[in-house]
Amino acid sequence: MAKKTPVGTFGKGRRGIGPAGWALRGAAAGAAGTTVLNVVTYLDMSLRGRSASSTPEVTVEKLAGVAHTPIPGDGEKRQNRVQALGALTGLVSGIGVGVLVGLARAAGFRSQPLVGTLLTTAGVLVATNGPMTVLGVTDPRTWSATDWGSDVVPHLAYAAVVKTTMDAFDRP
Repeated sequence: MAKKTPVGTFGKGRRGIGPAGWALRGAAAGAAGTTVLNVVTYLDMSLRGRSASSTPEVTVEKLAGVAHTPIPGDGEKRQNRVQALGALTGLVSGIGVGVLVGLARAAGFRSQPLVGTLLTTAGVLVATNGPMTVLGVTDPRTWSATDWGSDVVPHLAYAAVVKTTMDAFDRP
């Protein structure tokens, strides 16, 4: 049966939902979280008048180079593809982290709300910023407090939505 700890409960619940079912629920929670992340980001951009980050596009360019895979097209068509692929990497990351949260739920982990939100925030920050850091696109060690706020706040909103959604899926 389940074992309660200060951070959450470990062990199978009574739901009878398999790993694939939890993975799909996690994907849905990740999609909802990604939508909220985008809303918070665009609100910040509109309130402060700041431009969109170019790091997703630079990351796509670097990944294409590492993979020795050219991005087809010339001029504006190619740049539009790069921009679209940059946006898609964010969607894949957000949904992918949601799937991982769903698989953790399938394994029997049910965290306390704050713990789950913080763990998910850390996971999505690593999933999104990790590749960019490894590729040399960005270096979080050089970010200002404002830069960190612009990055952490939307990811925290993402995590809160993912956690709340997953908990809602778990209710009888």
